[in-house]
Amino acid sequence: MPIHDWTRVTAGTFHSFHNSWITHLQAALNSGLLPQPYYAMGEQQAGDVGPDILTLKGPEAVHAPSAFYVVDPPVAATAAVLSTLDVAPQVRTLQVSDDETAFYLERQRKLVIRHATGDSVIAIVEIVSKSNRHTRLALEQFADKVINALRAGVHVTVIDLYPHGIHDPHGLHDFVWERMQAGSYQPEAELPLTLVSYTAGQPVQAWIEPTAVGATLTPMPLFLTRENYISLPLEQTYMQAWQGMPARWQEVIVSPTPS
Repeated sequence: MPIHDWTRVTAGTFHSFHNSWITHLQAALNSGLLPQPYYAMGEQQAGDVGPDILTLKGPEAVHAPSAFYVVDPPVAATAAVLSTLDVAPQVRTLQVSDDETAFYLERQRKLVIRHATGDSVIAIVEIVSKSNRHTRLALEQFADKVINALRAGVHVTVIDLYPHGIHDPHGLHDFVWERMQAGSYQPEAELPLTLVSYTAGQPVQAWIEPTAVGATLTPMPLFLTRENYISLPLEQTYMQAWQGMPARWQEVIVSPTPS
């Protein structure tokens, strides 16, 4: 299913889709895609009803071999089978932070993310909403949240299906990357939307897949450690969330653009 143009509907309409997408991602991850003892939970940040982010949790100390792993989305709920992969995730671009990033990350205000049960947060999946780039302050708060999570050792995957705005002319990833003092990023004009998975640690890495309205969603790496990941089933879960959208809004989104 192609990526839709979500600028055609209200922020509240996308928020409803956003929450449904997170729910389906959680179900896919917990139905055999994640290896034990990891698990995923949709969690509310503030202000709205429903999950805003998806967090991946595990015990305080989880040791994994030093190799890349990838898991294809299972057909049915089965135990995850990890396959060794001797190449990096298949995304278009890899950015590695400049040497100064460690200096600046150490000086970001600290955000320690813990779960109430004592399980540690390993990774966060963020689906960007229109409100995240509504103002310069909102963008700064989003960027700081990503940076603080990375500083705390939490890997972050950001799914941004909105075009850049006046406050982030080169896109949200470039805004985060520059605020981190890691460098800059220039998106391709024909691929203005961005999927990016950040690995915590030094140097910070950004695995980037540029995309556009009408394209099919690429599976993105969801890192468990700096060397281990699973493939996040974005296309499958996007379709499931889309099928639950009211027909009234589906029609608005897919109707031909007036000439």
